[in-house]
Amino acid sequence: MKALDLLLNRRSQPRLQAPAPEGIALENIKQAALRAPDHASLTPWKFIVCQEQGLNRLGEIYKDAAIKSNKSDADIARAIELPLRAPMVIVAIAKYTEHAKVPWVEQVASASCAVHAMHLAAIEQGYQGIWRTGSYAQDPNVKQALGLHDKDEIVGFLYLGTSVTEPMPKPTKSSSEYFETWS
Repeated sequence: MKALDLLLNRRSQPRLQAPAPEGIALENIKQAALRAPDHASLTPWKFIVCQEQGLNRLGEIYKDAAIKSNKSDADIARAIELPLRAPMVIVAIAKYTEHAKVPWVEQVASASCAVHAMHLAAIEQGYQGIWRTGSYAQDPNVKQALGLHDKDEIVGFLYLGTSVTEPMPKPTKSSSEYFETWS
């Protein structure tokens, strides 16, 4: 797939099954993340690749957070199942480093670019995925369980695997609604 085709046709795939990327395909995904824009070479990222028992471990973290947040029994039961919607979940974390020229928002943006790069690298190699956030990305109990500091941010959970269905066509948006030209 050509790069422009990949960029213009990317879409999220929420229904995923095994196999997940492995071997060189997974390494390519990791290397794509490490090529994200990175002002001052701070490498403001950390990634946790969850597979097999790692998915259960992530589910337990969600469950514990749901209990500590006094969520309903249904939400607590659902929490443990959330990571099992794909054979792999990559937790993407912006690890903030104090720097005079690189503000917090730029470091979060860098980590976000890394997630997008991983998603595109997965698609290019025949896998699919969806970038999710949700309440657990902001939950202080989840952040604590993952060893995050105050200014660190979970920018998302990248669910990866093989698509169960064919991708739905994504409607094209009119660029004129989102871009101005100043000449």
